[in-house]
Amino acid sequence: MLVHVSNMPLSLDAALPECERLRNKEIARAMGMKPAAILSARLLKRSVDARKKANVHFVASFEVEVDDALWPGFDGLSSMKGVNVSEPKHAPRLDIPNAQERFVASGERRPVVVGTGPAGLFCALYLARAGMAPLVVERGSCVEERAQAIAAFDEGGALDVNTNIQFGEGGAGTFSDGKLNTGTKSPHIRHVLEEFVAAGAPEEILWQAKPHIGTDKLIDVVRNLRLSIIEAGGEVRFNTLMEQICLEGDGSDKCVCGVTLRDLRTGELSQVPTSRVILACGHSARDTFEMIHGSGFEMQRKPFAVGVRIEHPQDLMNRAQYGDAANHPALGAADYKLAVHTKSGRGVYTFCMCPGGEVVAAASEEGGVCVNGMSRFARDGRNANSALLVGIEPEDFPGDDVLAGVAFQREIERAAFELGCSSRKGDAGAPYTAPAQTVGDFLSKTSGNPSVLVKPTYPRGVAWRDLRKCLPSFVTDAMAEGLSMLDRKLAGFAHPQAVMTGVEARSSSPVRILRGENFQAHAGVDPSASWTTGLYPCGEGAGYAGGITSAAVDGLRVAEAVVAELVD
Repeated sequence: MLVHVSNMPLSLDAALPECERLRNKEIARAMGMKPAAILSARLLKRSVDARKKANVHFVASFEVEVDDALWPGFDGLSSMKGVNVSEPKHAPRLDIPNAQERFVASGERRPVVVGTGPAGLFCALYLARAGMAPLVVERGSCVEERAQAIAAFDEGGALDVNTNIQFGEGGAGTFSDGKLNTGTKSPHIRHVLEEFVAAGAPEEILWQAKPHIGTDKLIDVVRNLRLSIIEAGGEVRFNTLMEQICLEGDGSDKCVCGVTLRDLRTGELSQVPTSRVILACGHSARDTFEMIHGSGFEMQRKPFAVGVRIEHPQDLMNRAQYGDAANHPALGAADYKLAVHTKSGRGVYTFCMCPGGEVVAAASEEGGVCVNGMSRFARDGRNANSALLVGIEPEDFPGDDVLAGVAFQREIERAAFELGCSSRKGDAGAPYTAPAQTVGDFLSKTSGNPSVLVKPTYPRGVAWRDLRKCLPSFVTDAMAEGLSMLDRKLAGFAHPQAVMTGVEARSSSPVRILRGENFQAHAGVDPSASWTTGLYPCGEGAGYAGGITSAAVDGLRVAEAVVAELVD
């Protein structure tokens, strides 16, 4: 007999792989049965409950095989308060229809998918398996070459503006820990996780409450997803920029008829006819935003956030979250997620927290410093880091320029570059040195004092400067007010020797490319209309996702819409 046991408290010791007997005993107790009745238990979901430091434990769900001879039936059970015991529930699998025959019969050209972040990869994989043989283009290099280019930049080399932390196979998330937790709800989430596992991700992501793959493992996973696209009939071209979308018709009647591609290694231009372009360009494709806007597609400003990366010793965060249980081997490195509102109502929050990780050099434009965070699967680095962000609203910018947020991002990144390079008492930084400041100095409005507790992990080196010189006052004032409020939520967060490194400006896209219910971009002024333009804005860059999983899900939804237009 198989049963589903959920919301079950599980001790830290029982969560250890070698403690199956203890684990089964606790499951039996939670169900109100004898341990002998439990034949096996498969972990479905597990999260940490650290609300009471004297009783840190897990909350888990299991699929349990019970001895039929000892099964009293659901009515005969006496389960622990709060524990739910029910029949097993299995999420429906994603069904990909075979559209090849109708696609060939239609005479349509193959769709073009622009970008190989999670939205582009999962969209392309669906389309390829449906028989539509997509062409996938990526301005950056394949993930293997991308890793080499990033390593060279970290060691002081020149910035490659097309292959870096932001651009290249896998998207920005490949080099920022590979966190898969999402606040969105979708039946496709399970499919995304299972595809990642099939591509080589650890099976733990199927049951972790906050799953992550780790940058070190994501490189192989991303490569395997690409190989699956090719095996299913797709084509992938790297170092290829979509320079222009070719359109026919005028005004609201315009529609896609092809794309102009540039080989970034040879400079050669080519025209590819198509009636469908899936735009999954990512949140940093500023030149693509300008091109789309100039082509007459409707866009709008959207909220985003800017700030810094804040680093603490990981041990400090472990103790703050877990108390005396901090060193238990079942727990690993502690994470956190914090948010407050200042007196003015502006949000200050942490984002993309990387336990045991490092701050990375995430610039994609010459003369600009941008930072992000990264962890490997083991999360065993000495520092914890997280974005410390301040919410930016569309109303913060005067005028009606839809790309005002892009200009703002670029402005603070260039200011950070200049500040990091500036000379102070003879310690001028090299290009792409990041400005950094201890929390104590920031709050006391002083600067120049290195941390005696935290060794910054930013690879190009830091210059101890006043971050107020590269961030606007409404951002730094909110950060200063928010730090003490966040410290009340997590003791030690505003430790005077914690290090803030600037600037983080790419947490999300500052624009949204409007699309209708059919997922196609608007070519007119009526946002409620379903235009048939053939341009499908997709993922985080287009303003419809906020992380790897939600972007992958959006890519699947767009692919479903494209295929449905043929098979329905």
